[in-house]
Amino acid sequence: MDNTQMVPLRGSERSAHADARPAGAVNDSERIEIMLVLRRRSEIPDDLVEGPNTITRDELAARYGADPADIDMVKRTAEQHGLTVTHIDPASRRIKISGTLGELRSVVQADSLTNVMTPDPADQGRMVEHRQRTGDLRILPEWDGVVIGVTGLDNRPQARPHMQRMQPHAAHTSYSPVDLGKIYRFPPGTDGSGHTIGVIELGGGIPEGDLDAYFTKLGIPTPQVEVVEVGNGSNAPGDPADGEVMLDIEVIGALAPGARQVVYFAENSAQGFADAISTAVFADPTPTAVSISWGQREDRWTAQGRAILDATLADAAAMGVTVCVAAGDNGSSDGDPTGKPHTDFPASSPRALACGGTRLDADPVSGTITSEIVWNDGDGSASGGGVSRAFKQPSWQANVGVPNGDGQVRRRGVPDVAGDASPRSGYQVLIHGQDEVIGGTSAVAPLWAALTVRLAEALGRPLGMLQPVLYDGATPGVSPAGFRDITQGDIGDFAATSGWDACTGLGVPDGQALLARLATV
Repeated sequence: MDNTQMVPLRGSERSAHADARPAGAVNDSERIEIMLVLRRRSEIPDDLVEGPNTITRDELAARYGADPADIDMVKRTAEQHGLTVTHIDPASRRIKISGTLGELRSVVQADSLTNVMTPDPADQGRMVEHRQRTGDLRILPEWDGVVIGVTGLDNRPQARPHMQRMQPHAAHTSYSPVDLGKIYRFPPGTDGSGHTIGVIELGGGIPEGDLDAYFTKLGIPTPQVEVVEVGNGSNAPGDPADGEVMLDIEVIGALAPGARQVVYFAENSAQGFADAISTAVFADPTPTAVSISWGQREDRWTAQGRAILDATLADAAAMGVTVCVAAGDNGSSDGDPTGKPHTDFPASSPRALACGGTRLDADPVSGTITSEIVWNDGDGSASGGGVSRAFKQPSWQANVGVPNGDGQVRRRGVPDVAGDASPRSGYQVLIHGQDEVIGGTSAVAPLWAALTVRLAEALGRPLGMLQPVLYDGATPGVSPAGFRDITQGDIGDFAATSGWDACTGLGVPDGQALLARLATV
């Protein structure tokens, strides 16, 4: 089709990677798969996303999934252009199509598409080659307003793992996840039995023998861990991201040993990330919680990329899934070399339970806490947090004193909750047969996911989007029941205060007090 007949796809504008090195022209004969995201047949009501009621996957598909007529039209036109439709999921509104790059240009075009080399977010010393597009996408005119997102032409690494390693001899102190369950008073008599936690991974793998060795050392039976490879993703140990994978699984397995874990390995790209989250959220059985320890500064996402993930998190909430997301490890700048404040996405989505970090000094035997302050070890090693530039302030956050982000529109504050994250008070884990201490908000997301399933087990119901309940009763200077307020420390541009703040949110959990509170809702 003539380029002038294509129509712009709103929100698809993309910039070049700041550190990209040219690696040649793309090959039009290369065969790839792209993902189309379709509009909803009707919008999900806010009270379903934020309220206590839930619906099934089938009900969501029938009410708020893709319209069958839209699916038929997109499938028909794709096939008319010689493309192969490889996957259709009405509930998540995803259609995958494959073809050569040359063939795909007949339905979707980029201003520029080239091969480049950029640093691997999980290992800055390693360069990776990928396709990079710039400018807007343009799509078939008949797709205008029906197809609201297209991913896959640009497969740059989209996210980074939010973990920080420290050798055991360098740590100030360290804890097993079991210790932290005692310190944070996880509900007794629960272990997550009967519940599933989805774990999102964009690299790495599970080294053979590590899980059995780790849980034997803890005196806990090895939990049920299943692997799902999504798209081009694979369980491939030997990657720097192995540390992230093992941290997530070992924290969840130690704190919720009765829960079933399903680990979704996807390609680290905007398409891989979105595909993995959708696959996890819409799995059968529906998970009680999803843990995400990966993310990137909001400004490094396209508007459509943020919208696709945010909509999937709304689907999750409607089905009763609690999505716990690491808030970042680089302070208030989130790694921006200019030092300007940024929040990390997808933690900045109002539908995500954003998890910030502390530095903890406690007795693991008695559970007595000597001190707990905001995690900020200097040199950019600090909890993420701040005020979103992309998302408006949700109603449940209106009365807690979130700073006015741009002076005009009130914005979403990050994080919501917190937990131990400093590598100097880090988590004892096992990776490739070696004991390590790891910190980062990467550890806090699985900690909260494990707490969520134990609360759900005790209450006999899924919790879905927790924030409206957690924030109920919170006012400037006051954190509600179920939290221990963190009032000392800063992350750069933001300092801890009494009540909610942009360092540790409402505070760290008191699991037993939180259970008592949720039991009255």
